[in-house]
Amino acid sequence: MEKQQILDMVAEYCRKQHAAKEWKPGDRINYAGRIYDEEELCNLVDASLDFWLTAGKYTEEFETGLGEYLGVPYCSVVNSGSSANLLAMAALTSPLLGDRRVLPGDEVITVAAAFPTTVAPIVQCGAVPVFVDIEIPYYNIDAAKLEGALSDRTKAVFLAHSLGNVFDLKAVKDFCTKHGLYLIEDNCDALGAEYETGGEYQKSGTIGDIGTSSFYPAHHMTMGEGGAVYTKNPLLHRIVRSLRDWGRDCVCSGGQDNRCGRRFDGQYGTLPKGYDHKYVYSHLGYNLKVTDMQAAIGAAQLKKLPGFVERRRENWDYLKEQLKDLNEYFVLPEITPDSRPSWFGFMMMVRDGAGKTRDEVTAYLEEHGIQTRALFAGNITRHPCFEALEEDRDYRIAGGLEKTDEVMHKGFWVGVYPGMTKEMLDEMARRIRESVQ
Repeated sequence: MEKQQILDMVAEYCRKQHAAKEWKPGDRINYAGRIYDEEELCNLVDASLDFWLTAGKYTEEFETGLGEYLGVPYCSVVNSGSSANLLAMAALTSPLLGDRRVLPGDEVITVAAAFPTTVAPIVQCGAVPVFVDIEIPYYNIDAAKLEGALSDRTKAVFLAHSLGNVFDLKAVKDFCTKHGLYLIEDNCDALGAEYETGGEYQKSGTIGDIGTSSFYPAHHMTMGEGGAVYTKNPLLHRIVRSLRDWGRDCVCSGGQDNRCGRRFDGQYGTLPKGYDHKYVYSHLGYNLKVTDMQAAIGAAQLKKLPGFVERRRENWDYLKEQLKDLNEYFVLPEITPDSRPSWFGFMMMVRDGAGKTRDEVTAYLEEHGIQTRALFAGNITRHPCFEALEEDRDYRIAGGLEKTDEVMHKGFWVGVYPGMTKEMLDEMARRIRESVQ
């Protein structure tokens, strides 16, 4: 049997067995969901029939395509968004960066209202996270408080674009430039968002030194598990690739030999001259590569990404319009100035005078089939994982986290993913209204 015959059968199977089910009243409305068709399934089967298994042709296709979409020359696909964040932070500890490298005890500014894998790599790399409060209703760092967080040990800023809403990139980038700091943009919840700089819009994740993405099923596009690290800086790219691929010095891809043309005549460290370059290690790295089967799904999803982003914006705008008369009950979200968000969710805060608590509102929504989520960790410093850490030694809080705690107690969000129909959005708006009236 020819491969194309198999793929034609797979496509037919997908159309019959994986057809999207039409939502009807009474069905649960999840905050996220996978949107795909036979192209993803055919790519997956095609990759599996080749049985290459590790990174291969689809990985190269995806890295090239994502780089073109973002407008960056260097893109490295990895096995998860969490690994992407780990690589981004670990890259800043490389000896190749000289005096700018992050050393144990150096500080990295971030926020506590975050998903833990924005914060964990800072601690895992031996640095000290410095937490700054956020702004409501943007749910991103209050950039006016950055100077108050600065110390003589500050080396970097590591922030996520919360729920797809871009943080104040101009203020943060200017702060980093002024003080010679690296900026990592955790772009996992904001792929496709844009920010105006110099009179034109650029994709979020590309304005700092390093950007990261996640392709977990709930995110803007998926490959099941997967992520990416991208940069415009060739040295940082070299470091990321080395750390991703066991720490090796060699840049050959899987199955490739002697790309540098000096595989057996180089001098590295105190190794014998001519030691096989494929087994020379310039970093103590990891193995965080993606499989070609994952990348095959991503290559198909990438073609749909612009449409996904547009639909998320439309759904967010529609929900905001439907809820605009509920301002006495909820603090509704706002768009960061000079940005075009790529929404991951619709964030709300229950006001003190609403007559209901956040927990009462979300319990009502969940009871009536509307899935809700907290703003991730709320305040990561209040979690059990921080009990073994000592404040002012292992982490620092700059100026208090009052708004962060307020969001932890009063905030929640619902989804706006591309699979939502107008009827689903209307049902969400109706149930939100009922929860407080």
